[in-house]
Amino acid sequence: MEYPANFSFKVLALSPQLAVTDASENLVYYVKQKLFKLKEEVTVFADREQTQPLYKINADRIIDFSARYHFSDMAGVGLGSVKRQGMKSLWKARYDILDGEEIVMNIAEENPWIRMVDAVLEQIPLVGIATSYLFHPKYLVSRADGTPILRLTKQPAFFEGKFRLDKLAEISEIEEQRAILSLLMMVLLERARG
Repeated sequence: MEYPANFSFKVLALSPQLAVTDASENLVYYVKQKLFKLKEEVTVFADREQTQPLYKINADRIIDFSARYHFSDMAGVGLGSVKRQGMKSLWKARYDILDGEEIVMNIAEENPWIRMVDAVLEQIPLVGIATSYLFHPKYLVSRADGTPILRLTKQPAFFEGKFRLDKLAEISEIEEQRAILSLLMMVLLERARG
């Protein structure tokens, strides 16, 4: 994938839709989340028409507070999983990216105060419009040894959520795959929190 990549979703859409484009604005991934599902199940597509499924993301339980989301390709081959760090994620978004039971990467919000102020002010009419240009939460993806590899930053936008994904270090194809799928799931889960 060419970097920087962009994540975007419609804030006012009834059913959450998330698109990932590369630096040349080519669509790489598209997700349209189904509403009213007791157990989260997301299909990642290569196109907006949803005719080319690439991956499945399935929750391991109904209540998603500490759920683990397993990734697989369309042949059912497991690619890893991502898990929210439960109580630690109440204040600062934190996720573990796993290969089997081994934590290989993690996602951590860099400054939770920015997200909190952004989320609160977004609820105030007219002020919320202005805050979309002031506060930009950032999420850092690091290897288990602490090496930062990707950074996802919220971008200014009206009536949609936009994020920029920058590559900070060379990464393998499987690291990129796991990181992108984890960030997709994180954005879907965290969008209500700002």
